Amino acid sequence: MKNPTIFTAWGWNPTGDFGPLTVYTAKNKKPVMFLKAPPTKPATHRQRFIRDRMGYIGRFWSTLPKDIKDKWERASKLARLRMTGYNLFQWWHWHYNREVLKTIERQTKIQLIT
Repeated sequence: MKNPTIFTAWGWNPTGDFGPLTVYTAKNKKPVMFLKAPPTKPATHRQRFIRDRMGYIGRFWSTLPKDIKDKWERASKLARLRMTGYNLFQWWHWHYNREVLKTIERQTKIQLIT
């Protein structure tokens, strides 16, 4: 079912699952909502691995002190990355690409990994 564009007028660009609804933005910039379809089969081993890893990284991020989180946020902004500090932190824990992180640290003069 298509809904009025009041959401986009408020600057709300919904995407994803919200409670019992799945929401996305159509090509005409209007939000489209419909009842979420339940899964028809259980998650694969890979899906469970990814979900568990994402949960672990999220819990690890939530235990970090505010000053460390602020460093990741500042680095992502100063490097003009199109991601938040949390996204950069998450990327690091997926890839562990030290050369890329060194470049970000050099450009921003913020040491992220000690």
